[in-house]
Amino acid sequence: MPVPAEPSIFSRIVAREIPANIYAETDTLIAIADIAPKAPVHILIVPKSEGYANVVELAAGDPGLLAEMIALAAQLAAEHADGDFRLVFNTGAGAGQTVFHVHAHLLAGSLEEGSLAGF
Repeated sequence: MPVPAEPSIFSRIVAREIPANIYAETDTLIAIADIAPKAPVHILIVPKSEGYANVVELAAGDPGLLAEMIALAAQLAAEHADGDFRLVFNTGAGAGQTVFHVHAHLLAGSLEEGSLAGF
């Protein structure tokens, strides 16, 4: 997949051009607080590379990185919730994806009414 002309907001966070509340960081991933949380725990897990627009591309191109994302989600849920969590990947504009740099929404605790629409 070609790299977009402009860096995504996530790439700008990784480059420390935009501040974020960082929960965890590895060589390949960053986990940050969602700026419009839909649950008591709402953390975005983002690959540092812009190589994949959505989870379908990621699963086909780098399943190991997808597995790393899920392992980090489980670790963060254990640290910040009771270990139970939802992991949501929006894929495509019609599904609510607004940033086309693959990322997972880790949600734990009670969700806001109607919160699965539009995040």
